[in-house]
Parts: sequence; C-alpha cells; structure tokens
Amino acid sequence: MDASREIDLMGIVNLTDNSYFPASRCLGNDGNPDIEKALGVSSAHIAAGATIIDVGACSTRPGSDPVGEEEEWRRLKAFLPELRAAFPHARISIDTYFSSVVRNVYDLVGDFIVNDISAGEDDPQMLETVGKLGLTYIAMHKRGTPKTMQSLTEYGDVCHDIHEYFEEFAAKARKYGIRDWILDPGFGFAKTVGQNYELMRGLAGFTDFGRRILVGVSRKSMIYRKFDITPEEALPATQALHMAALCAGADILRVHDVAPARQTIEIYRELYA
Repeated sequence: MDASREIDLMGIVNLTDNSYFPASRCLGNDGNPDIEKALGVSSAHIAAGATIIDVGACSTRPGSDPVGEEEEWRRLKAFLPELRAAFPHARISIDTYFSSVVRNVYDLVGDFIVNDISAGEDDPQMLETVGKLGLTYIAMHKRGTPKTMQSLTEYGDVCHDIHEYFEEFAAKARKYGIRDWILDPGFGFAKTVGQNYELMRGLAGFTDFGRRILVGVSRKSMIYRKFDITPEEALPATQALHMAALCAGADILRVHDVAPARQTIEIYRELYA
C-alpha cells in the first residue's frame, strides 16, 4: 500500500441533538441549528487539517429516530449558506439518504459529496439523482433503517458478504452513471463488536474495487462497548483503529477529532512512506 497516497480527513458537524458523541451536536434548544457553534466546529476542523466537512442534519446512529426529509432540509438550508460563505473553498459532504435533500442542496451550494448510509436502498430515486447531477457518492453498507437496525449474526463471512454487497452496488453505479463513488464498509452498522474487528482485519480486501475507501470508526460502539467506557473516553483507541485502517488502505477517515487523526496520518507516513 502506497503510504504517500492522498488521504482525506472528513470532519463531522452534526446539526442534531441526539448524535452519540455529544460534543458534535450543533442544534440549539429551540430546535434550530446553532450556526455559531457549527461554524466554530467547522473552523476548528479546517484549521486542524480537515479536507472535507461532513454535515448531518439527522442522526444516523443505530436506534435513532429519523427526523424526516423536510426537517433535515430545514436544518441544512439554514446552515449551508453560512458554511459556504465562511469557507468558500471547503469541500462539503452531506450525510443524507433522501434524494430530495440532494437536489435541494445542489441547487443551494452546487457540487458536493453525497454521504448515503443506505447506498441508495432507502430512496429509490437516490442513485438516479446522483448520476444525473454528476456528484461524488459515498455508498455505505448497512442493514435495516437506523431505527430498526440491530447487530446481526447471520453473516457467513462478514468481509465476504460485504464484498458481494459492493459487487452488486458497483453494477448499480454503472447503471445510473455514477462514475465517482467511494466505498464505506459501514463500521458500527448492523454488526456485532466482533464483526467490526473482523471487518477491520479484512479491510484490505476491498481495495480490489479500485475505489477510495472511507472508514468511520471515530468513538464508535466497537470501542466503547468493548471497553465499557463512554464515547468521550474512546479517543486513544480510535487512533489505534485509524492506524490499522490506514495500513489496510483507507483513503478517507471520518472523524470527530481532526488534529489527533492528522497526527496519526503523519506517523503512518513516517513509518511506511
């Protein structure tokens, strides 16, 4: 694996009040986005080295209640013009599984990355919309909806099953003209703690798709459940997993803590470049 390859850091900004890591929440008590806090978080991410700002207006953690596309869009349209004005050159990613939100965001701010935890399964218009707009698309593996999702054990071989899933998705991407898509194996989504580590051990097997690989393990349950700690205590183990992911070929790290992740990338390059 070429350690000198381009590696992006995606900094998380949540316009929510129920994301699993409270420090990432940027929704006011009145139900409106806390613009000042969200801009502050974005600014800190960019200053620390984030190359992508990932904005989510609905928590997609397993067990969470969806807010619906209208509420999601209401939150996004209040914040995105402020983000674009403050950081005109920042690359923006939007965490959504609604094609209507994709169209509205495109009309508002132009080109952006669609970060869809459902890989197009939750909205039958999503893949066609992304293909027509020519957007970069992150396809993630999950099962069920965030509300109903549970860790499942019926995988025969978790890496093999997920590989087959992306073989099927690759065909869909070709069908709908999605040329630039990123593979996210979905750490923490419908997988047991053990399956998440099995997936990390086999992560290098997904490089044969020839697509960039995104890894999102920041402060997740595969850490805090394993050690019986809180997400607030999960930063050291997060960086250990980031190093493992980089060694296995990850190209994008989706993180709450950009500065420590940047240091991990620099150490990775020092050791292996």
